[in-house]
Amino acid sequence: MLTRHRLIRSALLLLALVGAGAAGAQDGERGRNAAVAIAADVSAAASGTTKLTFTLSKPVEARAFVMERPDRVVIDLAEVNFQLDPESGRHREGLIQSYRYGLFAPGRSRIVIDLTGPATVARTEAAARPRDGAVLFTIELQKADRESFRKAAVASDPAPSQRKAAMPADAGDSRPLIVIDAGHGGTDPGAIAASGAFEKDIVFGFAQALVKRLEAGGRYRVRMTRDRDVFVPLGERVRLAREAKADLFVSIHADSISAAPQVRGATIYTGSEKATDVESARLADRENKADAAAGTDSSEGPSDIADILQELTLRETRGFSSGFARTLMGQLAPVMELSTKPHREAGFKVLRSPDVPSVLVELGYLSSKRDLDLLQSEEWRETVTGSMAKAIDLFFTNRASLTRPGSGARKAASIAPVSP
Repeated sequence: MLTRHRLIRSALLLLALVGAGAAGAQDGERGRNAAVAIAADVSAAASGTTKLTFTLSKPVEARAFVMERPDRVVIDLAEVNFQLDPESGRHREGLIQSYRYGLFAPGRSRIVIDLTGPATVARTEAAARPRDGAVLFTIELQKADRESFRKAAVASDPAPSQRKAAMPADAGDSRPLIVIDAGHGGTDPGAIAASGAFEKDIVFGFAQALVKRLEAGGRYRVRMTRDRDVFVPLGERVRLAREAKADLFVSIHADSISAAPQVRGATIYTGSEKATDVESARLADRENKADAAAGTDSSEGPSDIADILQELTLRETRGFSSGFARTLMGQLAPVMELSTKPHREAGFKVLRSPDVPSVLVELGYLSSKRDLDLLQSEEWRETVTGSMAKAIDLFFTNRASLTRPGSGARKAASIAPVSP
């Protein structure tokens, strides 16, 4: 039986290597030489150590550090193609509460380990397995006291410098630019359905379908904040849209409430310092923790309104955002189930742009079997993206006689009295 199991593992490793080569041929240089991970195992010892071991197709360079609030171990790696069992990382054992993995940035992957208590990285080791040449990459964790853990966290560098991405310029193209943001990605899976489906995958598929629908009309330039399963910090999503001078930003998500599987329907959110209700505030808080879930801390603080010009611009932009939300709600109501309060406000980080009208659309609940079935239906996706495209057409048609966000505010600021 053991021999058979080893043969199966070896066959999987060979298939993974072939698959990685095929992916490289399709995607060019991106991911061509990525290591492939086909298994992950956790073992805990009575001595207070816990080992997490990945079976890889080849060695990778790795750097480990720890972070507080919450307690995490983060391992940065060269790009790895994770081909693991969907249940990997979901079960508590020893010092490990759970762990996540995925693409963190171009050419880089990340493993994030949620800890049951303070622990430091005793060692990381990569050793070849003689029988098949696979590499066993092991992270050994050692239980630690709070003070030792805090010192290790302070000594770590949790935010290595990254080259900032930019959206391609469209010189001479005056069509409105729409940025579609597929929520979560990479090391941040988002909500997870009972079936094992990840929010990041569902919303990415929907976002791609929406982009295809909008591009087919030829009326807009359309860009995505992520074009594959990669982590993008919340502030970076906003920056990309602002620097590209986007005319509309639409963030796509799918919520989950395991305690209430009967709750279903879509909700459209716009940005506000004060949430419409407690439920909206809680959702925004969960979504705003996406950076922490991916093993990074956002340095972005609350938006700072420096002068009356910025305040007027923000006020005008939020007016456009709310107008689009109402238009979108009107187009979606005939084709999909909406929640009991379909338009709400909350302090989502991705909705903080002061000069780009922005909405966040929760398409439904992964905890609802009915919603989940629809979210995974190509026919439903085609119908809903069609209605969203109509709402976008109406939004820009209605704005044709109005000023671009910010221009009206600048004019108003030049004549508005300033209170002492």
